Amino acid sequence: MSQLRRPDGLPSHLPADETLVMGVLNVTPDSFSDGGQHHELPDALAHGRRLLTEGAKIIDVGGESTRPGAPRVDEAEELRRVIPVVRELAAEGAVISVDTMRASVAAESVAAGALIVNDVSAGRADADMGREAARLRTHLGTPPVFIAMHWRGHSDVMNDLAVYDDVAAEVAAELAERLADLREAGVEDRFLVADPGLGFSKTAEQNWAVLSQWEQIAEHGLPILIGASRKRFVGALGVDRDQATAAISAYSAERGAWAVRVHAVPPSLAAVTVGDRLRRSRGR
Repeated sequence: MSQLRRPDGLPSHLPADETLVMGVLNVTPDSFSDGGQHHELPDALAHGRRLLTEGAKIIDVGGESTRPGAPRVDEAEELRRVIPVVRELAAEGAVISVDTMRASVAAESVAAGALIVNDVSAGRADADMGREAARLRTHLGTPPVFIAMHWRGHSDVMNDLAVYDDVAAEVAAELAERLADLREAGVEDRFLVADPGLGFSKTAEQNWAVLSQWEQIAEHGLPILIGASRKRFVGALGVDRDQATAAISAYSAERGAWAVRVHAVPPSLAAVTVGDRLRRSRGR
């Protein structure tokens, strides 16, 4: 099993030995699970506050859907959706992550108070992202935490790219290449988080193969984020998606994940509490 690792650059009040729950706040009309529900600013702020009240330690604000087949939005529209939400919630003391593939949106979000940049492309979608992430400084005086996810292509083509000989090994190797590029751009390891990219350019069976081979996920020696919430491979089990997501959250916490990214906070909060307790009982 892996030890729980945490990145630098976040407030000291965040628990040091607990898997954190990151609440999803999609400010979009077309996200796969909750598109349109929090598209307007008052609704988005209300939902963000609700996630915090339910126990989320981080709110991940996204203005562009990455569901399979989703079209890209332009930069101006993404900024219009995201920045007011980031600014308001950060001003209230929330730890904010911005889910974006654009360096410009990352920069504006950090200026508005975000502490984390969650780039599902790990810098592949925007060549300026790595350099920008290294250059930026949050209100804490450090670079933002940078979450680098395994990714092969945009939503309109990603399902066509789910071809592997050994999916867990290849995902780990490809993510290692992206991490090396980010380091070369100036991003320090102490601010990096690795995400295996469940649901992105992977079939249902491939997602389970990646998740089951935790040693491959952990081989980068970085904090780990797991984002399985309500995804198609979870729904294919034929059970409640949030309850199944919570089971994955418990599994991830027991193995030392830094955070789990979820839509429904209470079930995963209970699950990571159990997972953390099991991990600590083993002395890892």
